[in-house]
Amino acid sequence: MQPIRKSKKLDNVCYDIRGPVLARAKQMEEDGQKIIKLNIGNLAAFGFDAPEEIQQDMIRNLPNSAGYSDSKGIFAARKAIMHYTQEKKIKGVTLEDIYVGNGVSELIVMAMNALLDAGDEVLVPAPDYPLWTAAVSLSGGTPIHYLCDEANDWLPDLDDMRAKITPNTKAIVIINPNNPTGALYPDATLQAIVAMAREHGLIVCADEVYDKVLYDDAVHTSIASLSEDVLTLTFNGLSKNYRSCGYRAGWLVVSGDKRRATDYIEGLNMLASMRLCANVPGQWAIQTALGGYQSIDDLVAEGGRMRRQRDLAHELISAIPGVSCVKPKATLYMFPRLDPAVYPITDDQEFISELLQEEKVLLVQGTGFNWPHPDHFRLVFLPHEDDLREAIGRVARFLEGYRRRHGTA
Repeated sequence: MQPIRKSKKLDNVCYDIRGPVLARAKQMEEDGQKIIKLNIGNLAAFGFDAPEEIQQDMIRNLPNSAGYSDSKGIFAARKAIMHYTQEKKIKGVTLEDIYVGNGVSELIVMAMNALLDAGDEVLVPAPDYPLWTAAVSLSGGTPIHYLCDEANDWLPDLDDMRAKITPNTKAIVIINPNNPTGALYPDATLQAIVAMAREHGLIVCADEVYDKVLYDDAVHTSIASLSEDVLTLTFNGLSKNYRSCGYRAGWLVVSGDKRRATDYIEGLNMLASMRLCANVPGQWAIQTALGGYQSIDDLVAEGGRMRRQRDLAHELISAIPGVSCVKPKATLYMFPRLDPAVYPITDDQEFISELLQEEKVLLVQGTGFNWPHPDHFRLVFLPHEDDLREAIGRVARFLEGYRRRHGTA
């Protein structure tokens, strides 16, 4: 009998954050080995609890959550999101412009499915959060990666972005604050991207799920607030700002010139209806989260746990010979560089797998974020400080052995 094969639509789909190296780590755990996991921003696993008032509101509303909600989400959640867009100075957003989903991931896939035909292109950053590349490919489109410039604090290379626009380009994706680099984009960069989208009639897709995880008094600007004519899709949710990854409560906001997008919006409505609705208990958390005490501010402030761990992780990783790292201004991650003269790596997935095998530390290789060279990795700095010291100490030990083996010590 013929083997049953996966769809060819999956040929260019990759999600190495939960990929082959993680599968190896799970096998090692089943064999009784303890793994330090620095591969995923799953806050609850590191003792970051969702605010209690969010938990209580979900519990209180469980009796009202057994039925389907409106396909776009419950009124209270969408009203709170609408008020949040007003705080972010995004103009012209109504309740009908807001879609609540099972996390931002579902909404990214939905937005790409509604937009793309075979041959359509979407500009996606390199490095990126790999779901974006996967969603474009799965939707029949072609992801075209524009480079972000490590020498310029990982900001988008606007010249590279501009050079990659073709008649087939439909949208520009920005991830701001950026996963995996921790970059935060200044207004001048955002305004240049808006101008580019306006000139070429492109949609801007803005992933802003870390917009409150900011350090050193940094301020985030929503790109949708910088225009009223460029069609902009803004994605956000509770997972990171409110330490609620498992609640799967995210949203998509459509703003800008919606008149030219009536057919596309009809497609979004169709797909939102097909999945019936987002999980209702998670929706009840949204109003309380957005309107309540913003405890994330304490975590990222001077002396806050996230701020301390960022500073420590950056100090430790930067002290390793041949390793450099742009200090993140936001998010839960950093994207260190391994000097190729010191670490002549040809297969970074194999490199990360060897690190796991030898030191029981799980990271994600840079090419897993569609970075074109095997010279970076992403590090999650969520563990407590003692655990971070242990984990990065093991990474340093492995790298020291690598230098000795290759005669670059």
